[in-house]
Amino acid sequence: MAKHLIQIIIMGTQVVAKAFTRALQQEIAASQAAARKTGGGTRGAQHVAANYKTGISLEEALQILNVDRIDQVETIERNYKYLMEVNDRSKGGSFYIQSKVVRAKERIDEELKNMKEPPSPPPPPKTYSEQKISKQS
Repeated sequence: MAKHLIQIIIMGTQVVAKAFTRALQQEIAASQAAARKTGGGTRGAQHVAANYKTGISLEEALQILNVDRIDQVETIERNYKYLMEVNDRSKGGSFYIQSKVVRAKERIDEELKNMKEPPSPPPPPKTYSEQKISKQS
């Protein structure tokens, strides 16, 4: 009886370990795909910061405002005004949808601002003496 119980415990542990390993591999692959998609480096960091700041991804913002590319500024403005007018609360619209439209516009504006700014260069590395001084402080 104890022998069978030990075998069941070992098999259960193996199944859980395999499932955990597979989930971890999928998460790493998804993370790497997201990093490739954002471009990595300074641009990728700006992209992620803008996503975090506005709470919406660029892809979702483009879908909300019904545009394919970020460079369609006139279409973005026209769709933004239309969606805000249609969803006005005084006309029976939804404040929630209006807020999503505003966030989408903010996200696209943030991306346009990041595209216009040249990426800032990283700070120069500290010399050994500067590192030593900062550790002592």
